[in-house]
Amino acid sequence: MENVKEVGNVRKFSKVGLFVENYDHLFSDFDSRPYSQKLLSEDLLNEINRVTKDKKDNEVELKLFVPREKRNSSTERIIQNRIKVYFKKHFILAQRSKRNILWKGFLFSLSGVLFMVLATFFITRESQNPFIIFLSVLFEPAGWFSFWEGLNLMIFESKSKSKHLPFYKRMSVAKISFENS
Repeated sequence: MENVKEVGNVRKFSKVGLFVENYDHLFSDFDSRPYSQKLLSEDLLNEINRVTKDKKDNEVELKLFVPREKRNSSTERIIQNRIKVYFKKHFILAQRSKRNILWKGFLFSLSGVLFMVLATFFITRESQNPFIIFLSVLFEPAGWFSFWEGLNLMIFESKSKSKHLPFYKRMSVAKISFENS
């Protein structure tokens, strides 16, 4: 990101400083809405994620350095609020997404176990009825598939869907301030 640079990163206080030439560099160039609604710049998000990766959730203090002549305290309050709302919203969405994947995985696994129980029931009846034989043939692979797909969702998909969760959590409680550059 050419308009945002990292400044002294003091581990003791976990301060992260980024230089911006003006407030517009914090937001998407394609978003014409007011600061209170604009999308944050992908470059900014990537840079913040990169420089805060090793920080604990309650340690981040983000300082945005803006040239003195371009600063406006009322605009800064709007932007601070926008950034906080953005991270809190995305933290909640990431949590919800992970929870939904875990729940879906649990239901798949449970239905797989139920299919296998039904298949076992039909197999142990030793019936010559073609319909019973068909049900046992149908439920056994359905059970295995559902069970393993549920485990896949709970173990691997939930992890991939929540890869940004720590970042959003960390930044949802971060202190954000503006200073002169």
